[in-house]
Amino acid sequence: MSGAPHELLARVAAIARRAGREILEIYASGQLASTAKADASPLTAADLRAHRLILESLHELTPEVPVLSEEAVHTRFAQRSQWRRYWLVDPLDGTREFLSRNGEFTVNIALIEGHAPALGVVHVPVTDMSYRGLPGVGAWRERAGARAEEIHVAARAGGPVRVVGSRSHRGDSLDAFLARVGPHELLPVGSSLKFCMVAEGAADVYPRLGPTSEWDTAAAHAVVTGAGGTVSRLDGEPLRYNTREELLNPFFVAYGPGDRDWLALLR
Repeated sequence: MSGAPHELLARVAAIARRAGREILEIYASGQLASTAKADASPLTAADLRAHRLILESLHELTPEVPVLSEEAVHTRFAQRSQWRRYWLVDPLDGTREFLSRNGEFTVNIALIEGHAPALGVVHVPVTDMSYRGLPGVGAWRERAGARAEEIHVAARAGGPVRVVGSRSHRGDSLDAFLARVGPHELLPVGSSLKFCMVAEGAADVYPRLGPTSEWDTAAAHAVVTGAGGTVSRLDGEPLRYNTREELLNPFFVAYGPGDRDWLALLR
């Protein structure tokens, strides 16, 4: 891993790991109280500490590149629509998992260029594992102190099909998809780890038929596409970022193997 994009990716991974340590301090302390945000989702001191560290670190790393974070989304579309390049951050993805202490939460940092992720890091604080993606180049996972290993999506969907789904948000649409898929194994997981399982070949497909925000998906989107997978809307178009006022994603599917028509199963 050499060259400018790889160097930037390594610097961002180091920032995500530092944010993860901030989160773990609070996680270990047991002080997990949360308040409700405007959309009723929980907010903890860990979210805010990680947000501050990431914001300061990215401003230091690339002073000219704006940052859009889940904990600071007040930039109007009129302004951010002018951005050709910006950081998209979820300081703590899986706050419900954090509060329930199951370890399935992540730090997500993506660089968006031309409405698509150009680079992404997903860091898992509890396991100290980082997933890194450079779309068109490759994807890697790295545990602290070990060498990074390249990861790839599964080449074929086995039987049963391994479907990864949300631990906290499951709906009737997913059940309809599962009925059409046929024999399958449902792997319930929290946060952006679902994408990472597709990227490393541990799952075949992740259909998301419920609401997500752009900061929930961008970093892991980069990891999946870097690993040779696909993230697309249900109409087959790529998932795109910063194209409208609303920061909610349409429904989408992330998949590795290309030997099944996943979109047809979702229609």
